[in-house]
Amino acid sequence: MTRGLTLLGATGSIGANTLDVLARHPDRYEVFALTAHRAIDALLALCLRHAPRYAVLSGLPEDQGLRRRFADAGCKARLLFGARALEEVAADRDCNVVMAAIVGAAGLAPSLAAARAGKRLLLANKEALVMAGPLFMRTVREHGATLLPIDSEHNAVFQCMPPAAPKPGAEAVRRIVLTASGGPFRATPIERLPQVTPEEACAHPNWVMGRKISVDSATMMNKGLEVIEAHWLFDVPPDRIEVLIHAQSIVHSLVEFADGSVIAQLSNPDMRVPIAHALGFPDRIASGATPLDLAAIGQLSFARPDLQRFPCLGLAYAALREGGTAPAVLNAANEVAVAAFLDGKLRYTAIPQVIEQALRGASAPRADDLETVLEADRSARRIAADLVALQMGKAA
Repeated sequence: MTRGLTLLGATGSIGANTLDVLARHPDRYEVFALTAHRAIDALLALCLRHAPRYAVLSGLPEDQGLRRRFADAGCKARLLFGARALEEVAADRDCNVVMAAIVGAAGLAPSLAAARAGKRLLLANKEALVMAGPLFMRTVREHGATLLPIDSEHNAVFQCMPPAAPKPGAEAVRRIVLTASGGPFRATPIERLPQVTPEEACAHPNWVMGRKISVDSATMMNKGLEVIEAHWLFDVPPDRIEVLIHAQSIVHSLVEFADGSVIAQLSNPDMRVPIAHALGFPDRIASGATPLDLAAIGQLSFARPDLQRFPCLGLAYAALREGGTAPAVLNAANEVAVAAFLDGKLRYTAIPQVIEQALRGASAPRADDLETVLEADRSARRIAADLVALQMGKAA
């Protein structure tokens, strides 16, 4: 019996990998809805290939001309527009599985909508937990949703937990270790970092990812956000979540238990592995990833991250400890700063400076409702934009 799947963020790298895995298992899934922001041509091509019931362009207003274009091309999907349409397809009762793969704060509302609808939610949008961890996890519990993490690190932790108890409790888990490649600048002299370019920052040594998340990997903000995400997913305090540099990206996470046992999940760096795990769970299904050859790899190395080189990681821990809306402020300021860097308006080393000043300049009330979280996000973006403008003025 096939299941319907809604893919939020179909034109990104997670979307492409999800569709690749789905194509290997047509007996298990059929595509119910595909969404994109403004990637018209890419979404149309995917609709023609996968024949969803719905298609959404969330970044565009109603456009009858586009509807005619999709129909004339042979697309039978009902085309919807605007951010609200994301929530509608995420909550649609005719589909019981949602892959939440929209990058950034834009993915929060539709991910929450899927949780409120009690869906099986495959979460690749880490910002949903970073911005609104208490609200999000409460929504999952109250509405009986099933939450499966897609980030390779959190999916690895989930796989390492006992099968009957993915959250075995503080007394059983001594430590969670998230691994990080260290990105393209793990060995670059620190004095050269102010001159690095967006192209260099996006040249990840191990993973193929979008530009924003590639910069986050270079600064290790991505790992900082994952620490916050792991805290909410597995109910482990910040001082028991550790990050190690692991250049080979083979060991994706480790869990140390109270008896001294350490269990790790290993695979080649291929997002189809965690995607296939979540799509098949509790079964195991083929992902298409290359089998792991440890003899060919030879050795695996680990090192502690240098917070002078990666200050964003320290800022993420600080925001998690502060609590409230501080993680939402952290995420918003980072999105603004990274966008400015990619546009050539901000130096690479100014990214953490903008984030740190935004955290100082914003209040952090309790993140108990969506409007409070979204207001913190909006306020932080305004503060960060002003800080970017100030940095540009200094550079001029």
